Amino acid sequence: MGFKLELRQQPSKAMSLASPLIALALTVFLGVALFMLLGKDPLRGLQMFFWEPIRSAYAWGELGLKATPLVLIALGLAVCFRANVWNIGAEGQFIMGALAGGWVAMQADAGSSRMIVVCIVLAGVLGGMGWAAITAGLRARFNANEILVSLMLVYVADLMLAYLVYGPWKDPNGYNFPQSITFLPITQIPKLMAGSRLHVGVLVAGTAVLGLWVFMFRSYAGFALQVGGLAPAAARYAGFSSQRALWTALLLSGGLAGLAGALEVAGPLGQLTPYVPAGYGFAAIIVAFVGRLHPVGIVFSGVLMSMFYIGGELAQSRLGLPKSITGVFQGLLLFTLLASDTLIQYRLRWVSPARNQNLWKA
Repeated sequence: MGFKLELRQQPSKAMSLASPLIALALTVFLGVALFMLLGKDPLRGLQMFFWEPIRSAYAWGELGLKATPLVLIALGLAVCFRANVWNIGAEGQFIMGALAGGWVAMQADAGSSRMIVVCIVLAGVLGGMGWAAITAGLRARFNANEILVSLMLVYVADLMLAYLVYGPWKDPNGYNFPQSITFLPITQIPKLMAGSRLHVGVLVAGTAVLGLWVFMFRSYAGFALQVGGLAPAAARYAGFSSQRALWTALLLSGGLAGLAGALEVAGPLGQLTPYVPAGYGFAAIIVAFVGRLHPVGIVFSGVLMSMFYIGGELAQSRLGLPKSITGVFQGLLLFTLLASDTLIQYRLRWVSPARNQNLWKA
């Protein structure tokens, strides 16, 4: 007597939409249990994660600030994953975009114009694309595994950042701290409103959402790229180039991750430090899958993930919880989503004792 999984005749569209909601509900339930095990008030803990990040206009601004890089990176990853290109190194592309944009920002002086912001953003895009091109080139030329190559390049980028801020780019007046000079105000990304750190990067992310939706679902190039990911044999028969799909997906993903890096260092950070990598590149993988690899879904999952980031910081400072609580919630969301996704292909069916005996005899 009990439940068994039964294969559906075709995937359930309803469960495909409901699965992220089920995963969120399970994450909340497990979060409550976790707070109780840690001896904390579960209602107070949930308040840190789900109410404090939206309680005021300033909180909404911080939410948008966190969601912007997550959405930008996840959009690029969604293109890659739909093309069956497994870019796991968006964190490295984010770092290289930050380095490229930061280098341009450090060239500013008293005579620089506001157009330098455009140069910073473009440099970030090119930095991310260049780093992703290494993975694309090795995959295209030597059939190297893009998962391993892109992931290992994250550590190379991280070490390069550390070398520069501890060495050539170290601020001589920074009291020996590993950081670059503070960027001049002329290089800062324009703010959207007074009294908030939210900048125009959120509008850039919104434009990217619309542009990626058009590209993926309303363009021939996007159709060819997705067909190549879903059915490589059919794509070859139709004359679609797998090499073009590979380069398009990785360069687009790297460019968006680099853009996020440039917006981060020229926005809230204002300088380069060893703490530029915030895990956005890895968290964006969860954002992409929770958002069902769809630009609109990614917006909602990006906001949810940014609530986890802010909630984790608040839980650390106000409830005395460890810093790793943010990663715990991210992991819970991913694993509950994977478990819930099982119900897209399978259904739960109650099996009576008599039927169990018949199945055993058969």
